[in-house]
Amino acid sequence: MSFIEELTWRGMLNDLTPGTEELLEGNKVIGYIGFDPTAPSMTIGNLVQIMILKIFQKHGHTPLVLMGGATGRIGDPSGKDKERQLKSEEELDNNLKHQVEQMKSLLDFESGENKAILMNNFDFYKDMNILDFLRDVGKNLTINYMMSKDSVKNRLETGLSFTEFSYQLLQAYDFLYLYKNYDCILQMGGSDQWGNITTGTEFIRRNITGSKAYAVTTPLLTKSDGKKFGKSEEGNVWLDPNLTSPYKFYQFFLNVDDAILPTLTRYFSLKSKEEIETLEKEHKDNQQQLKKILAEELTRRIHSDEAFDSVMNVSEILFDRKADAEKLKSLSRDELKTIAAEITSFKVDEKLIGKGIPIVDFISENTKIVNSKSEARRAIKGNAISLNKIKINDFDFIVNKDWLLHDKYLMIENGKKNKFIVEAVNAS
Repeated sequence: MSFIEELTWRGMLNDLTPGTEELLEGNKVIGYIGFDPTAPSMTIGNLVQIMILKIFQKHGHTPLVLMGGATGRIGDPSGKDKERQLKSEEELDNNLKHQVEQMKSLLDFESGENKAILMNNFDFYKDMNILDFLRDVGKNLTINYMMSKDSVKNRLETGLSFTEFSYQLLQAYDFLYLYKNYDCILQMGGSDQWGNITTGTEFIRRNITGSKAYAVTTPLLTKSDGKKFGKSEEGNVWLDPNLTSPYKFYQFFLNVDDAILPTLTRYFSLKSKEEIETLEKEHKDNQQQLKKILAEELTRRIHSDEAFDSVMNVSEILFDRKADAEKLKSLSRDELKTIAAEITSFKVDEKLIGKGIPIVDFISENTKIVNSKSEARRAIKGNAISLNKIKINDFDFIVNKDWLLHDKYLMIENGKKNKFIVEAVNAS
């Protein structure tokens, strides 16, 4: 398949300017997507665009990543119903550094004739003063043209600052700069960027007589409420393990609605059309297996093989009733921390545990795993209480520091389904 044919099969083609398909079939071109560092990490919404660049690179074209060191200071009004809060320069710079590292782990910047290019559009503007900008950039597009864009029209009633109004000028100039200096003739992005991107193609046409630039957009990845997975939205799935743990990342794909699974598979899997269609046919009556396959592929690629193994360890403790004390002891401190974030957990003063606490008091008063001492005794008598996967059947049993895993955690179970983590903390 050609690049456009593959996007079409994957359901990742929303719109393109006339002549784009013919251009890409007969030439190897440079195409770019811009990423504004308005959050400390990228999300799976950004991953859609990274996948576009990765597929673009696979077809022999050169992907150019343009980090928005300048445009991030302004804020894109596209798809927003109110003014963005401006980020500090320090925050934006830190975000950019982190997102650059994320990008380098997902695209090939090192090998081949079409290795990816990384740029920062702050370099385009840092020596340009306001008068130069107004004369060289602002003069080339009319107010009427700019106001015809949905990103502007949709905000006229609720209010749009000149700062955000000027965003499409900056993005247009970005395209012109890359066109002139790097022979970049294609800009790609989400469907909400169509107005900004075509402003760039028009800007190039007006600045360089006889020149033509091209555009491709892809549908936005949306949540069940119809909102996109944008960096400023709630409920995002981040690519940073400190913001969305590998376990939560894996669980997101494991628990998606069956209806959206084919879309996510085509958007994010690097498997071929033949491989994907074969798997879908093979597991047509077992959607959960398809989710596991996709969740594993993405967890390994976005995080690491080690992170996936860790996810499996956590899952085994949480869901496999055959998991024993030795398996629990083998978990790392971070894995136990992940479990503590997934189930009911309690914090207990490490000094109390150091002195030793009777199990009846511990589960009724210090943690509230049960509601009373009498309920604690009934649970122990009924063989329902386990400490670190070991059954406790003695009312006088003492919980002490020797039971702490990594000097920090205890797991208590009340029956087969009720699991709790106790964390020893310094309460002073």
